[in-house]
Amino acid sequence: MAIFLKAKWEQLIMANYAVDPAVLAPYLPAGVNIDLFEGKAYVSLVGFLFKDTKLFNIPIPWFGTFEEINLRFYVSRVENGKLKRGVVFINETIPYPIVAWVANKLYKEHYTVVETKHIMERGNNEQTIKYEWLLNKKWNRIAVKANTEVKQMEKGSLQQFIFEHYYGYTKASDTHTEEYRLQHPSWLVNNVIDYDIDCDFSRMYGDAFANLTHSAPDTVFLAEGSAVAIEWKRHKLAL
Repeated sequence: MAIFLKAKWEQLIMANYAVDPAVLAPYLPAGVNIDLFEGKAYVSLVGFLFKDTKLFNIPIPWFGTFEEINLRFYVSRVENGKLKRGVVFINETIPYPIVAWVANKLYKEHYTVVETKHIMERGNNEQTIKYEWLLNKKWNRIAVKANTEVKQMEKGSLQQFIFEHYYGYTKASDTHTEEYRLQHPSWLVNNVIDYDIDCDFSRMYGDAFANLTHSAPDTVFLAEGSAVAIEWKRHKLAL
């Protein structure tokens, strides 16, 4: 299977909010269902570092390492008796227009471009990770303080639910959905001690998510990340 994109995804912060599934309905691609955990639908505000990016195994000079901020939710579908669990991106934000153009043009994604930056500080037992993005002349942020010790995710936990969706679904139109597969191992995670989130959800993602601006997330997780590959082939779902 040809690989479209290879990269390292590192230090992934996931701030997770339970939401009314009706909020997600306008973004739901045809042919998939909202994936629930213990009866709840979740969106995740995500910040991570995209490193050493290659397209068709060719490095991207000057633009291979950058921050990404995204808002995503979780879906599933059954095909030939196999459960496929994936994510839908409401928006993905990066700092480089050329990278966003390629992703939007080739993959019909929903990338936007803003200025971004990050800070990573690591001590013997604790680390601080912060991602920031400039929106309407104000820096928004998602940050955590976490232990440096890593551990495996607990089987059947919300943490495993959030991190282990290995398909992506793109709503190309009301009747056209594209499916692609992500390749990466199960990630090791760190215990989050504290977090700091300042995000204008309304301006960033629309009025449907405005209430999250002043809401505390249900959980905040941190994963070490790994090398990731995204397959070139996309499947148009038969609807």
